[in-house]
Amino acid sequence: MQIHSRCTRHRGMILSHTEQNTGLRLQQTLAQWRQWRCDPPLPGAPHLLHPLQGGLSNYNYLVQAGAQKLVIRLDGVNPASHGLSRQAEWLALQSAASAGIAPMPRYFNPELGALVTDFHEAELAREPSVQELSRLLRNIHALPPRRHRVDLGDRFQNYLHQVQRGGTPGLPADHRKRLDALLTQSRELDQTAPVLTHNDLLPANLLCCRQSGNWLALDWEYCGMGTPWFDLAVASFGQGLDEQGRHQLLESYLRRPPTPQDSELLRIYGALAAYMSLVWHLVTDPEEAASLLEQRLPQFEGEVPSP
Repeated sequence: MQIHSRCTRHRGMILSHTEQNTGLRLQQTLAQWRQWRCDPPLPGAPHLLHPLQGGLSNYNYLVQAGAQKLVIRLDGVNPASHGLSRQAEWLALQSAASAGIAPMPRYFNPELGALVTDFHEAELAREPSVQELSRLLRNIHALPPRRHRVDLGDRFQNYLHQVQRGGTPGLPADHRKRLDALLTQSRELDQTAPVLTHNDLLPANLLCCRQSGNWLALDWEYCGMGTPWFDLAVASFGQGLDEQGRHQLLESYLRRPPTPQDSELLRIYGALAAYMSLVWHLVTDPEEAASLLEQRLPQFEGEVPSP
């Protein structure tokens, strides 16, 4: 649940063996290529092409065997520290890939912190239209349910506790009160049944496949059963939609004109998404906590902070 801009990773959140043994874990993952569920089967051992840029929490590598290209992701953070379920992610990815909205997963090894998926060439300079984004969200929310549950209140409590324990600057008291009020409002107004949610559907996690033209959702590590309104808010937040754009997204997603309560729910979850982005950064980048707070807290004076 990163909802992030570019920043460095907090070393305290990185697995103790990660930076030292990333190369070893990469070689161990490559060595198990015969266990990868590729279709067609790989013609031989894959070789490393190059690291992929852009990941904030994990390490990603592009590999190739014959004409087939795949992506290896290695954990860069402790999943438990972020409330992640790698098993839920693996199952959700299988369903999403079968529905044509995510890369197909080929291999999963939680002991190595490794995940292998198909690689898709991106159609560059493409941004999703409101209609394409809402269609992708509806397709995600129609996927089969999983056991892993995402509770925003628990996530906030976990992150804020880690900030406090680390001794870094945290949310001021007035913002803690506002956050608590937003969570209370969301519980009172949101009566939507839980669905499978992505929870990090930002531009960096959206890819328009050059071959098919379909929009794919990447990086499902924060997925779980939750409210579709948070997904809508994160997508709106990431795209920087104004009031008119948010109205259009709701209308396209709901397939009806949004009610005042719909708009209010999106406003509440938009503010929660912005707070989640902030506290995630406070945890993962404590050295920049003071400057982050100084830069981003004034943005909360508006209706929905800027991404």
